[in-house]
Amino acid sequence: MVVVLSPGQGSQSVGMLAPWLELPGADERIARWSDIAGLDLRAAGTTWSADEIRDTAVAQPLLTAAALLSATALLGEHVPAAVCGHSIGELPALAVAGVLSPDDAVALAALRGRAMAQAAQVAPTGMAAVLGGDADEVLATATALGLEVATVNVAGQVVLGGPAAALQALADAPPAGARVRPLDVAGAFHTSAMSPATEAFGAALQALAPGTPRTAIVANRDGKVVTDGAEALHRLLDQLTSPVRFDLCLIALATAGIAAVVELAPGGTLSALAKRALPGAQIVALKTPDDLAAARALLHPAGEQTSLEWRTLQSPDSGVVDPLAGIGQRVAEGDTIALIAGRSGAHPVLAPVAGTVTEWLVSPGDPVRAGQTLAVLA
Repeated sequence: MVVVLSPGQGSQSVGMLAPWLELPGADERIARWSDIAGLDLRAAGTTWSADEIRDTAVAQPLLTAAALLSATALLGEHVPAAVCGHSIGELPALAVAGVLSPDDAVALAALRGRAMAQAAQVAPTGMAAVLGGDADEVLATATALGLEVATVNVAGQVVLGGPAAALQALADAPPAGARVRPLDVAGAFHTSAMSPATEAFGAALQALAPGTPRTAIVANRDGKVVTDGAEALHRLLDQLTSPVRFDLCLIALATAGIAAVVELAPGGTLSALAKRALPGAQIVALKTPDDLAAARALLHPAGEQTSLEWRTLQSPDSGVVDPLAGIGQRVAEGDTIALIAGRSGAHPVLAPVAGTVTEWLVSPGDPVRAGQTLAVLA
């Protein structure tokens, strides 16, 4: 099975669009998308400087256009087994899945970028990566300082966002064993600081009629497999003020036994993460059209049409697990199928969808961490 990944902000580079514009029809698409976005995407992707394309209002539609150009060249009518985007990458991923049209994806990316850039100007906020340290201590320190988790890409690395003064306090007195690395970003993305952006973006989403997904969508928020178009759009809105949990997405893909990964342009960042989380998987990052042949070789000759008929269940908190549902037991959506006894009390683990418990990956009384995969439903 092949999953298509779509990268997020920070993956852009100077001139990244140039080689893709040599493909048939690419110029026409970029011209149309430039009109839709109200931005000269051709110039942005070929001649603009690193500082110019770092602007959130530019980077987001530019990344969406690059991903869509490479997806069109790669897939044609082929359908991957699953798609997964990182932050803004969820928009082209939903276009590949058929939930959005490419034009709508670009329009949403442009609006989202502008709205988030404006939200970042409301107050001085930022982000910092915290490497190492005890996960619970890092989270407790963040909470005490008024910081929020913005992104978790891999275990042992968390990105926090919030007021600039709080980030400085974190850097001055980091948790034991942790290193703090400030990030060069305009604001605290994927935290409550982006709340001002939700009204305009939500209205734009509300005006759309989502298509029925033609493949599985592995969602940023929790690694859940989404198969409903309306839910996928709703999650786009939640994503503005919620953490990107790409670590949970990778866990879900590993549990599903994904054998091959193709990262859309500008590829590289997510491929590096996938190599760590999906040992043995074949991985191709699309950086230029020269990478298309290797990527196409991973696709089934007739188009990969496999549906992912699994769901993974993650722990909502750190603590001790008590499985309540047995293997082979049928559960309804919302049923409590385990309890996690943590520092703040017992937390129910709810079935994300109706299904059958096919495997428990933990035993009663096992200590678990927040986000750890507990079971598989089919």
